[in-house]
Amino acid sequence: MGSRATRLALRVAAGFTLAFIYLPIGVIILYSFNAGLVPKWPPEGFTIDWYLEALTNEGVRNALLNSFRAALGATVVALMLGSLLAFAVHRFRFFGRDTVSFLVILPIALPGIVTGIALNTAFRTIGIDLGLITIIIGHATFCIVVVYNNAIARLRRTSQSTQEASMDLGADTGQTFRHVTLPSIGTALVAGALLAFALSFDEIIVTTFTSGAGTQTLPIWIFSNYQRPGQVPLVNVASVIVLTLSVIPVYIASRLTSDPAAVPGSRG
Repeated sequence: MGSRATRLALRVAAGFTLAFIYLPIGVIILYSFNAGLVPKWPPEGFTIDWYLEALTNEGVRNALLNSFRAALGATVVALMLGSLLAFAVHRFRFFGRDTVSFLVILPIALPGIVTGIALNTAFRTIGIDLGLITIIIGHATFCIVVVYNNAIARLRRTSQSTQEASMDLGADTGQTFRHVTLPSIGTALVAGALLAFALSFDEIIVTTFTSGAGTQTLPIWIFSNYQRPGQVPLVNVASVIVLTLSVIPVYIASRLTSDPAAVPGSRG
């Protein structure tokens, strides 16, 4: 009896927690189809006209394109630097190794406003004009963390015997990396890249301090327009677009990293 009551209580608590997290998001999705100009309950009706208008709105389209460019650029930078750092920390033993690992992870824990101000000050001191490049650099500082974490975790779980066998059979370091090491951590790198893309795509705090006057990402566009009369329906649609393009990479990444079969030489 007690066990049944406990299970029921846990289910109720889980349901309440999920509702607490996702009900506001559900409201935004619902209002994105609202036929009325002003969101109110119950909705006046349902339409997809706001989505069609968003597709033809120059501000939304330009901001969406900038978000894609920034996220893609930050992901490429993070993938290169994060994976190289993971290989270096995993393969070699050197003084300050743990400190390097800590410093790589630290940016994800720093307040975004501190990172943004620091980057803004650094760019202005050096004389770099704020724009898409500075957004990419700013996003890469924290995107490196997710790539590094995924890569180092997979390297630690991957058996070293296959690499040793490859070397024993006459393969050089490059061949072993291409044919053994890279395939064994490939899904982890893809997952890290997807998470980095999602993290960059919906970032707003660092972007606020690193974007130029003529460079708006979609989150910045939403923030600039959500209180303007007549823009609320488009803001709701833009929010759903950001949500969708952030959730999909995270879901794929979670599927990749949760599959034991994706780790050669590992035990499930």
